[in-house]
Amino acid sequence: MSPRTGHLPLMVGALLLSASCGAPPQALPTSPPLPRLSVATPTSRAAPTTLPTYTPPTTVYTTTPVRTTVPTTITTSPSPTRSHAPRCTGEPTAAQIVTELKESPAVPDRELTVTDGPYCAGAWAFATVSLVGAESAEPLSVVTTGKGATLEIVTAGTDVCNPRVKAEAPAGIRVLACGE
Repeated sequence: MSPRTGHLPLMVGALLLSASCGAPPQALPTSPPLPRLSVATPTSRAAPTTLPTYTPPTTVYTTTPVRTTVPTTITTSPSPTRSHAPRCTGEPTAAQIVTELKESPAVPDRELTVTDGPYCAGAWAFATVSLVGAESAEPLSVVTTGKGATLEIVTAGTDVCNPRVKAEAPAGIRVLACGE
């Protein structure tokens, strides 16, 4: 082997060894910079330098068990039931509500009957009124306040959940009138 080609097999061998490893599993770090290699040329008599080795950083992954809590009881929102406002034991009576309702110009001048109620909570009452003999007509809901001579209709119709009922009526009446 000649002195000119004596180092060439070593360089080729070193290059083949480093090329056969493939790409590193992660990107090479950018800081600090890798040392520069000095490669011996055929005219130089210096011994070849060893190539630096790359050791990828070790990452340790730890897992924490995730606990999922499943509720054991299911809470449902209260449905509108008559139990929130009990049936009135005194005033207003069904007859008083019908009398007060007949004075309204919005109600037809026909015979009316209370079909459900009245239910009371505080000074408020709720009742369902129908036209006698008009089974196909939708019943009217009636919300009143006061008793006796101070009885006043707050609202009457098929939808009685108005702003005043929402703001002022006791919870039992709001449940009956608005479903809340």
